Amino acid sequence: MKLKKLLSLSVILSLTVSSLVGCSSGKKSEEVLNIYNVGDYIDESLLDKFTEETGIEIVYETYDTNEAMYQKIKSGSSNYDLVFPSDYMAEKMINENMLQPLDYNNIPNIKNINPNFKNPSYDKEDKYTVPYMWGTFGILYNKNLVKEPVDTWEIMWNAKYEGQIQMLDSVRDTFGIALKKLGYSLNSTNPEEIKKAEEELKKQKPLLQAYVNDDGKDRLLSEEASMGIVYSGDALTLIKENKNLAYAIPKEGTNKWVDVMAIPTTAENKLEAEKFINFMLEPENAKVNIDYIGYSTPNLEAFKLLDEETKNNEIAYPSDEVLKNTEVFINLDDNSLKLYDDAWTRVKSE
Repeated sequence: MKLKKLLSLSVILSLTVSSLVGCSSGKKSEEVLNIYNVGDYIDESLLDKFTEETGIEIVYETYDTNEAMYQKIKSGSSNYDLVFPSDYMAEKMINENMLQPLDYNNIPNIKNINPNFKNPSYDKEDKYTVPYMWGTFGILYNKNLVKEPVDTWEIMWNAKYEGQIQMLDSVRDTFGIALKKLGYSLNSTNPEEIKKAEEELKKQKPLLQAYVNDDGKDRLLSEEASMGIVYSGDALTLIKENKNLAYAIPKEGTNKWVDVMAIPTTAENKLEAEKFINFMLEPENAKVNIDYIGYSTPNLEAFKLLDEETKNNEIAYPSDEVLKNTEVFINLDDNSLKLYDDAWTRVKSE
């Protein structure tokens, strides 16, 4: 999930505080806020600032994937007050009554959210979630190794680059690319379309260097691969480190993802969580966080504080023309997910 590697300190912190968060006595505290977030996905100076301003102590723990967070919340073995799911996972948690409605009387800074992020498909009434960060995924390629235009997913199937192409080791992302290449929705539940995407991925597999996760970004950075799939925030970071790299969103369209802040139904400190959400929506605080993380903000007032170069960066903030051809992943029913999982198993096993 994006360029958010767990730092050693985060791992240690996670191990240290897990006993505090995971084994709650059930006693409500007005002074503690238990936050569960993706590793390296907040400027931790803001945690200290929040405590200084409110007197509310923060117990902070990190996770690696949406699925790990979901399983921890679902198990009922913990009492986190605030989590940061991606769009599709937020929808899943809403459908399973795992998130509770927000009291916007405690979040007046919701007014700072760009109207374009209101009433999304995963939370149509803005009842349970507040947008945190957003971005796209596309092709990161080396300009010295790839000379033709990179404007279509087709290039990821070009035999000229055999052994130099990376794809994500992620069923929805990778099938989403194959589906978009074929002109279908990346949320397709049509068995025939999913089967055609499977065949495309089987054709591609002999050309791949590997299916990758974070290790793929290191290989792109060191020019061990010609092209791969990365999230936009990763692209910005990697391009700063290697000027030979460039990022492209193919003309067939791609995923526009949104990560959100949400309060589990098991939260014991809902008011404190809402105060923290409101704190993070303060434009100045949001800007500090944006500068640290490097992803795109849905906070319109914070966006206005960014320097002109950042605001005009088409990787971070694509044009409306590009964005109109993007899709948000939606939570699929179990039968559709099984179609994907079975197809992915066949692709990986051949």
